[in-house]
Order: sequence, then structure tokens, then C-alpha cells
Amino acid sequence: MTDYARLFRLDGKHVVVIGAGSGIGRESALALAAHGARVTCADRDLPAAGETVARGSDEPTGSAGGLTAYQLDVLDDAAIERAVGELGPVDVLVFTAATNVRKRIVDYSGEEFDRVVSLNLRASFQLIRAFGKEMAARGSGSIIGFSSIRGTTVEPGQSVYAATKAGLVQLLRTAAAELGPYGVRANAIAPGVVETPLTAQIKANQAWYDAYAQKGALGRWAQPSELAGAVVYLASDAASFVTGSVLAVDGGWTAVDGRFDPPN
Repeated sequence: MTDYARLFRLDGKHVVVIGAGSGIGRESALALAAHGARVTCADRDLPAAGETVARGSDEPTGSAGGLTAYQLDVLDDAAIERAVGELGPVDVLVFTAATNVRKRIVDYSGEEFDRVVSLNLRASFQLIRAFGKEMAARGSGSIIGFSSIRGTTVEPGQSVYAATKAGLVQLLRTAAAELGPYGVRANAIAPGVVETPLTAQIKANQAWYDAYAQKGALGRWAQPSELAGAVVYLASDAASFVTGSVLAVDGGWTAVDGRFDPPN
């Protein structure tokens, strides 16, 4: 008989959260640890990862409770391979790291294109490949990547970012198909507008901030903590039959088209 009271528990599972030094990654790491997981907080910025650890424990640095800081630059292929070996068996991989350059296509430089694609898509491919191979060899695992509403809806100035987020969905769907027979699930989460360092440029412009808030059904931006529940769900046995999916956590952004209010 299924113990539904424990379906979302992650006791005994090792989770690696990449991008855990801030924003959605930080809140995801804290939520996963709160549900019993042993969480490796990986980030290029080791002090930021250490701050996440500190927030989840009484210890100021290093390792405490279910949280451990780990330095990882996902643009370094060799570092990813080392991480797979050094971190030991990983039950769940969560990656949130991304960047954006807001420019129209005709104004984009080749260097800017490469920078966005390298972090958002190529690094994601390397993570899925390296950690997915290890999970498949053990016969279980869950891979969770962060796409975006921009994977399906676009606006001027978001071309390359949107393309990488759409590409990530297809990478994860393919991983779901290829790794599913080995017991590994792969899913994407697609946030709407979230108050994170990545969106600081928009947040600083009040008119832009208000316009984004009004686009969704809930009429506001999300806090990073509001994405953590989706991560816990996809990491847990509650999602044991969920793979190859895109879970929208966007406040209704992609459900709403237009602002017309019908007459009473």
C-alpha cells in the first residue's frame, strides 16, 4: 500500500543543485533539504553556495546538516566530469544556471550569441550527458532542468535566450526517451517572471516591471521560493511516472492572451 504521507519525502537521496548560490537554485536547495535530501549546493561562486548552506543550518560555512557547498563551473567540461566522480552517486540533478543578453537579433554579436548558448544550452547538454550516464548505470535518477516561458512564447530582444530554452526542452525530452528504459526521468520546469538576479534589469524599470506583472493571471511576479515546490515534486516519488514533461510555473502567463474584460 502506498504511503501517501511520505510520497514527497526525499530521505536518503543525494541531490545536486547547480546554481544553488542564488535565486531559484538557492530556494530549491533549501526546499529539497527540508524534505530530507542530502543536497550538494554547486555554484561557480563558492562563497554564495556557502551562504546557501549557512541559511539552511546553524553552521556558517562548509557542510552542515543536509547541505554542502561545492564549487563548479559548468562551462568547464573537465570540471563536470570531475564532479560526477567526486560527488559519488547522485539521485537527482537540478540545474538552474542561465544568462541572457537582451538585444534584437540584428544587434547581437557573435560573442554574445556564443556566451548565451554556451551556458544555457551546451553546459546543460554536458550536465545531462555526464550525470545521466551515471544514473543510467545505477538504474535510477531524476534530472530537472529550468526552461522558461520563453521556450514557447517570445518577445523582441529575447531571441537567443528563447532559442536555448526551447532547445533545452527538446534535450530533456530526448533524455527522457533515451534514459527512461534505465529508470531515469528527465523533466523541465518553465517559470514565468521571477524576481532573481537574472531579471534585475527588468525589475529596475517600473513600467517594465508593472507590464510583466499584469501579463499573468495572478497579476504579479513570482518569488524564487514559489518554484521550489515544483522541484521537490519532480525530484520525489510523487512524480515517479512523470518524464519528458514541461511543468509551467508561470502564474498563468501562457494561459492568458489579451487583456479584454467582457461586459457584465
